[in-house]
Amino acid sequence: MRRGLVHVLAWMLATGAATTLSWWGVHSVLTGTAYDPPRALPIMASDTQRSRPPEPSPSRAAHRTPSVSSTPTPSRTVATASAPAPSPPPSGEVRSYDTDGGRAVFDLGRADATLVSATPRTGWSMQVWKTESWIRVEFASGANRLTVFCTWHDGPPHVEVY
Repeated sequence: MRRGLVHVLAWMLATGAATTLSWWGVHSVLTGTAYDPPRALPIMASDTQRSRPPEPSPSRAAHRTPSVSSTPTPSRTVATASAPAPSPPPSGEVRSYDTDGGRAVFDLGRADATLVSATPRTGWSMQVWKTESWIRVEFASGANRLTVFCTWHDGPPHVEVY
């Protein structure tokens, strides 16, 4: 009886260690890939485009803490302990491309582009490929495939939706 219990305990420990080691390996490989949640860039507005914020109601003004600024500034971001560090400001023009399968957002520079985020719609999956001269985002649902393709190998970035 005791020998059987020792075998079961050893099996449980070995299985738990193997599972933990496998998960750690898979997690470390997938960190920083398209499987991470997308991070949004802060949207910077110029002075000519910024509208004046609405005046707070008296009930809201009474609950305001003194450390909160009454006028928001576009360059200031508030980070909490659970939020990721703010992304660097865009280097070019940030453009969004909506499809039936989802949305792809690119930062289009003068000679290259970066993928800001790609979000599939409900019922769709997404896959991303990147090289030095192009980025491909494919949304799939069953046999349906929609591709957002950004290339910049022969000039400034150009985006096409297929």
